[in-house]
Amino acid sequence: MVGECFDYDDQLRANGHFAVDEALQPPNSAKTVFLKNGRVIVTDGPYAETKEQIGGILVLESRDLHDAVQLVSPHPGLKFGPWEIRHAGDLNAMVEESKRRRGNHA
Repeated sequence: MVGECFDYDDQLRANGHFAVDEALQPPNSAKTVFLKNGRVIVTDGPYAETKEQIGGILVLESRDLHDAVQLVSPHPGLKFGPWEIRHAGDLNAMVEESKRRRGNHA
């Protein structure tokens, strides 16, 4: 099954759609960080309130969200569970505004 996923990733790469991917370690290797009563709390393990665990991140180059759905639909990794598809956020404007407010134009 993993070989099938890598083969399809190679197809995406060959067609110019594959930007980057990163696998994540198993959930039991996680640390969860949160604020409680103004203090940072760190716990071992996957204790975030989730129904599914994220296995990794795949960044694709696509025309739009519909195109991304079409690219992911035949991926063998769907046999492992659902995939969430969303646009990557562009934080450049937010970073520049923050620099402006702080008087840091570098």
